[in-house]
Order: sequence, then structure tokens, then C-alpha cells
Amino acid sequence: MEIQIGFDIKFNFIGHTPMVLMLNVHPSRSHDLLTPDVIRTNPTRSITPYLDSFGNKCLRVLAPAGEFNVFNSAIISDNGLPDSVDLGAEEHAVSDLPPEALMHLLASRYCESDLLMDTAWALFGNVPSGWRRVQAICDFVHGHIAFNYQNADAKQGAVRTFERRTGVCRDFAHLALTFCRCLNIPARYCTGYLGDIGVPPDPAPMDFSAWFEAFIGGRWYVFDARHNAPRIGRVLIARGRDAADCAIATTFGANTLSSFQITTHEFLGELPRASACAVVGS
Repeated sequence: MEIQIGFDIKFNFIGHTPMVLMLNVHPSRSHDLLTPDVIRTNPTRSITPYLDSFGNKCLRVLAPAGEFNVFNSAIISDNGLPDSVDLGAEEHAVSDLPPEALMHLLASRYCESDLLMDTAWALFGNVPSGWRRVQAICDFVHGHIAFNYQNADAKQGAVRTFERRTGVCRDFAHLALTFCRCLNIPARYCTGYLGDIGVPPDPAPMDFSAWFEAFIGGRWYVFDARHNAPRIGRVLIARGRDAADCAIATTFGANTLSSFQITTHEFLGELPRASACAVVGS
């Protein structure tokens, strides 16, 4: 299947302001792109790409004073299958984990695993290990947290989410992956597109989504405590320890967000003839 993705975001800046944008499709999905994944700005500005320490594609740009529009539209190929499920996936002893997974056992900015250790073991210590334990964590978080855009708080971490029992998709992901780390299961934060493909349309305004990946059974598996069901059409943008590593826009100066529109839905039209066979990773 083919999925149309894109965004149209407008900022207002007081003066010239450096920015780092993390809005491109993740390099691991670049081979699936059917049209160019090129971010444009209005006014036009010079953009410098680089990869961060987690392998995410980032763009440096100097935003001008006044309104600054960042936008993109692309079409990506997807296998159309729901997230993989493997009930037999086992946990690994810490001593057997690959080195790159070890950092995802540690506490981070929004995932205070050191403060939730006793809670995690009390809740899940007697649950069968492996996939079933991670799923039990998702079941708990899904039932414990009420989704509410009005209660979104950029400073809220896993501990506060557990106490307040309300939040948005990033809070669901933070709490669930924190519990995983408490139980010595490596878990990392993910952000990207997730449209209403194969499920009833959500009346809420479209937004980027957050989920997490747990390392069990020798690989990373997707889990989603917010929706708590395998979904079709995830398009990854970034991975990291938590949302602090995956901010879609980091601005180094005062600004306001004046418009935020996200597009992600199944594409049923015809691809532009010139780019139908192109594989673009720009």
C-alpha cells in the first residue's frame, strides 16, 4: 500500500533564530519513499542535514524574524501489515544484551526508572517474562492513563504521568517504556506518523504519534500503550531514549507556534510519472 504523509507548520519568531528540525522520514525507511522527502520553507532558507547520535536525520536552519513556514508532502510504500506480534519472544539477561541496547535500560529525562523501580516490580514482577510481560505493561498503562489533549504538559515525565493518570501519546509511551527498563527490558522511544488506516477515523485533529520498541527475542518490537493494538501504517521519524531526543523542532530563541497540520492517510491516486520509480532519501 501507499501512504501520503506530510505537515504544514508555522512559527512566528521575534528575531533570527537557529532551529534543529527532526521531521524527515527515518533513514531506515528512506528506501520505501516513492516521492522525494524534501522539507521546504517559506521564506526559503538554507538547510544543512546531519545524522544525530541515534541515527535520526536532522536539519539545521536559521529561521528569519516573523512568520516562518515549514512544510512537506511525500508518498511512502508500506507493507500494509499490522505491527508484528511474537508471543514467544523471550527476555534477555543483561549480560547477553548487545552493547547498543544497554543505554535503553537507564533512566532518562522523561523516564525516571530509578523512581518507579519498586512500583514496576510490585505490578509486573510475577507476570510471565518476555512478550507477555511487555504486553501486560501496555495493558496496565492503557487502562491507567486517560488520553486528553487538554492535559498535555511538555515537562511531564513518567512519574507524574503515573500519579496524574492523564496525558497524551508520548506520556503513554514514556510510562510503559520506563516500566520495561525497571524490569531490565531495553526500551526506546519512537515518534512518527500513524494514520487511521484499518481503524475507525479519530475525530481529533491529526498529530504525530508516539510509541516505543522493546528488545526481546533478539530484536526490537513495536508496542503502543496508547492504542494497545497492532496498527497498520506506522512511518517512523525518530528514535531515542525519550521525547527529549526526538523533538520535531528545537528552537534556540523565543517563538510561538501559530499553525500545526499533519497529513497521514492511505494514498489512492496515481504517482507522478517522473518519480514513480524513484527511491529518494534526501
